[in-house]
Amino acid sequence: MRDVSSLVAQAREGRPRAVARLISLVEGASPQLREVMAALAPLTGNAYVVGLTGSPGVGKSTSTSALVTAYRKQGRRVGVLAVDPSSPFSGGALLGDRVRMSDHVSDPGVYIRSMATRGHLGGLAWAAPQAIRVLDAAGCDVILVETVGVGQSEVEIASQADTSVVLLAPGMGDGIQAAKAGILEIGDVYVVNKADRDGADATVRELHHMLGLGAARAPGDWRPAVVRTVASRAEGVDELVEALEKHRAWMEEHGVLAERRRARASREVETIAVTTLRERIGDLRGDRRLDTLADRIVTGELDPYAAADELVTGLTEG
Repeated sequence: MRDVSSLVAQAREGRPRAVARLISLVEGASPQLREVMAALAPLTGNAYVVGLTGSPGVGKSTSTSALVTAYRKQGRRVGVLAVDPSSPFSGGALLGDRVRMSDHVSDPGVYIRSMATRGHLGGLAWAAPQAIRVLDAAGCDVILVETVGVGQSEVEIASQADTSVVLLAPGMGDGIQAAKAGILEIGDVYVVNKADRDGADATVRELHHMLGLGAARAPGDWRPAVVRTVASRAEGVDELVEALEKHRAWMEEHGVLAERRRARASREVETIAVTTLRERIGDLRGDRRLDTLADRIVTGELDPYAAADELVTGLTEG
């Protein structure tokens, strides 16, 4: 295996093979993963993470590609994590967004990676937080995370991004979807893409109406922006970038950015701890301790919650 410190140094220099290798170590849950994360920790915290979510067909990949172009014009290095559905056979990504973003493949200032969900719900791959960390440490100024495109379950993006962008399109019933629980709560910026289509005005009006029915906002609170775009022609993309920058500035001014990143780190620690406990419990299958607890439940000596407490105590003390 290649030396981790060497890989990290090469990633910092912008070498795509080194970045790819580090993300592969993350996705494969390599035994070197702890060493990788320890090496990356002092190098992170600089990238602006933007999540893009929405129903299939609203133009997430096209919008992501258009944003890459806009940020590159500003001289920023951009990382893209395009999360795709998993093949039920190989576990790999089915769609391959790198094909749909081919305009940027030869640009050394852009790194694009397709990641498979591998059965993880919520529109993101389970390794996404660590992959974001790799791109951050590799010197990306902006990281765009495009979710899988499966509908309302994609609200997890709000817990991984600094700014969440929800894309809708006229004529797709997205106005109704936006009214459902979860979708209105996660968006910092809303984009009505394909705004050259009939019904775009009605979609924008309905969206403004639904946002107005949401939770009351105090003076100074962020009010989600609504932007019209035709991403395929790069129309409205500059306005979208402007809305993103305004949201970032507002978060920095009000301490929200630091708060979100702290919450993100907290969830990441919790996920790793729970995963570790699950693995240790899995190792107990066939172990007499688990069988003994089960016997005590069957005889009525213990209830399942008390048994679980004993198990967890034993695992954490052991």
